[in-house]
Amino acid sequence: MLKEFFLKEVEQSISDGIKNNKIGQMTEYKEGSLLVEKPKNVEFGDFAINVSSLARSARIAPPMIAQAVVDGLNPDGKYTVNVVGGFINFKVSNSLLADTIEEILRKKENYGKGENINKEKILLEYVSANPTGPFHIGHGRWAAMGSALANLLNFYGHEVYQEFYINDAGSQIQKLGNSLRIRIRQELGEKVDFPTDETERKNYYPGDYLIPVAKKFLAENPNTDINTVELQTLCDFAKAEMEACQKKLLEGFRVHFDKFYSELDLHKSGKVNKRYQELMDKGFLYEQEGAMWFRSTQFGDDQDRVIKKADGSNTYLTADIAYHADKFDRGFDRLIDIWGADHHGYIARVKASLEALGYDPDKLEVLLGQLVNLLIDGNEVRMGKRKNMVTLDDLIEEVGVDATRYWMCMRNIDITLDFDIELAKRSTDENPVFYVQYAYARVCSILRNAVSERVNQETGEKLPAPMTQEELNDLINNFDKLSVLKTTDTAKSLILKLEEFKSVISLSAQNRTVYTICRYVQELAQEFHSFYNSNRVIGEDRELMNARLALMVAIKITLKNALDILAVSAPERM
Repeated sequence: MLKEFFLKEVEQSISDGIKNNKIGQMTEYKEGSLLVEKPKNVEFGDFAINVSSLARSARIAPPMIAQAVVDGLNPDGKYTVNVVGGFINFKVSNSLLADTIEEILRKKENYGKGENINKEKILLEYVSANPTGPFHIGHGRWAAMGSALANLLNFYGHEVYQEFYINDAGSQIQKLGNSLRIRIRQELGEKVDFPTDETERKNYYPGDYLIPVAKKFLAENPNTDINTVELQTLCDFAKAEMEACQKKLLEGFRVHFDKFYSELDLHKSGKVNKRYQELMDKGFLYEQEGAMWFRSTQFGDDQDRVIKKADGSNTYLTADIAYHADKFDRGFDRLIDIWGADHHGYIARVKASLEALGYDPDKLEVLLGQLVNLLIDGNEVRMGKRKNMVTLDDLIEEVGVDATRYWMCMRNIDITLDFDIELAKRSTDENPVFYVQYAYARVCSILRNAVSERVNQETGEKLPAPMTQEELNDLINNFDKLSVLKTTDTAKSLILKLEEFKSVISLSAQNRTVYTICRYVQELAQEFHSFYNSNRVIGEDRELMNARLALMVAIKITLKNALDILAVSAPERM
């Protein structure tokens, strides 16, 4: 990575300068103290490092420090350097630009992957919706972002295991079964409906999505007296149908889970009671007003938490303690959860429980996400779960998988997302996903034209292809990085943007962000479109054409690698 390259160059010069007493009174330097940035004035250079912060220990003016560092550099034709105040400015040579193209063509689908990283086995849990109905729009954001994050971390070099925690042990499943009974009775012609009282209505799921489930139940159980069917039978049937519906949608949405982990199975396994007893044996539980409390304040929480209610039933926290402990017991180095922002206060109590059980709480990371505002013609659509539902399935059907995934990943997870459904459907430059995909398709078109016959528009005469497919393949597989790369300022900017992909991947993986990938591909597409609009790729100058075709292939590879992380398609024709 060029930023790291120039930083190492400067740090080595500083180290040598200190040994030789060339940088004032400076006697030591802490690596990583300096930053590489882009100069505000592009005429100064492509990268800049401000050494002014060293003046305190060097006891000389920043320009003198900068010059002393420059005097110790050995550019060796890779760059030119100049000093402006305390800034050391670097201009990249054609040789380094050619190195970037050569690296991309050589590594292909591996370009951008992390090297020499501290590989971890990570369990990423996300979505984890109740199996009581279709996914709403918010679930779609967690699904898109979670799967993209898994792709990113895997691409960077980690081993990521994706898990969906099925919340199927609570009273919501009984509500689902009771709701299905009403729908079945309606299908049988009975004049029955859900309560109109809002308090009573909350004990049901009156969405129309249970109507086809009721039809299916009757088809599989003809001549059944619904009044004699046990509630558990209805609960199991409805839950199975909802889970199947959710899994089918996830598959179509390009989201893969390695495991669907049932909360009900967790209870049946005895692991919940085991962890409860372990906390009891360690003295971290106490009784108050008939309930059992966990001393979570001993581990940084702002108050103790109820772990078993006075009626003997467990709280949600009890199962979550056992579930997260089980994750570590399965051999994972790190846990990453994606939760809604309303669960902010829940983090401390889960981490406290892990520490109490002897696990490292810092190995649990929780990403808190804001919800989605869906706009249609400028008006926000209600996304209530019980009526006027707008589901993720509805959205995908309206704008497609690519647009839905891209838009869901386009903003940082802690920012509320305004999803403009009309803009997401538009085939214009204003639609980010179209803009990026069109850049990819245009690159593919250029490469096809390079090996296709042409027609003289004036005479109609057929002209031979600029090169054969074999010649293009040879150019890709045996790119001569030592050849002088004929570039323009636009091409240089484009190549530097391609080189930036490695830094973007590294920082995105370390910061657990995927919106930075979206921002990068939009910037790369912009650089490409700018280059294309002012430069002809296929022309009479063979050496120039070869260099620019190699550049096109590098763009294609980089865009494809980035879009694969987002699980957004890279169409070769649009």
